Amino acid sequence: MKTFVIGIGGVTNGGKTTLAKNLQKRLPNCSVISQDDFFKPESEIDIDENGFLQYDVLEALNMEKMMSAVSCWMENPGSSAGPAALESAQGVPILIIEGFLLFNYKPLDTIWNRSYFLTVPYEECKRRRSTRVYEPPDPPGYFDGHVWPMYLKHRQEMNSITWDIVYLDGTRSEEDLFSQVYEDVKQELEKQNDNASLYIPGYPRAQSVDHTGF
Repeated sequence: MKTFVIGIGGVTNGGKTTLAKNLQKRLPNCSVISQDDFFKPESEIDIDENGFLQYDVLEALNMEKMMSAVSCWMENPGSSAGPAALESAQGVPILIIEGFLLFNYKPLDTIWNRSYFLTVPYEECKRRRSTRVYEPPDPPGYFDGHVWPMYLKHRQEMNSITWDIVYLDGTRSEEDLFSQVYEDVKQELEKQNDNASLYIPGYPRAQSVDHTGF
């Protein structure tokens, strides 16, 4: 079955989850998988020489379990349709995967139809992080001693990526970001138009990419 897979990556507190949820409300037959749902238990998280739990690395995530969830969706796509799927019972299913280390995990590289990455400057990111409540809570110095350095490291690793990523300014309004990505997805689908069954109300039908055999 044909599917359309969107990746939304980016810095911590960049607006990934909010953007994914807003898209899910408007895109027909759309499901969301969040990387944050696959953190390992605290007892399995490494601790560095400063006593900081190493949460902002791939090793802190059960990526095999996440890949299993993606594979299950691929085998039975569209089983969790969004509320906008009024005219899309026959439409191609859309999957949004959102998370902070999507584009640093090689097994995901081949599934993206469209990729987005949210960026936020250091000061704004630190401010946003300070307003969030985590379990366990961030200890003093955690952002500067672990979170931001790991973000910079993983961002550097992305320089070797060979496919197109759309970089988004996470300081823009929620509405502006949604509009930009929604229009971009629509245009991407229109470019692939080949009598496929995807239907976004108000726009032409468009083609998807067949991920059969994922």
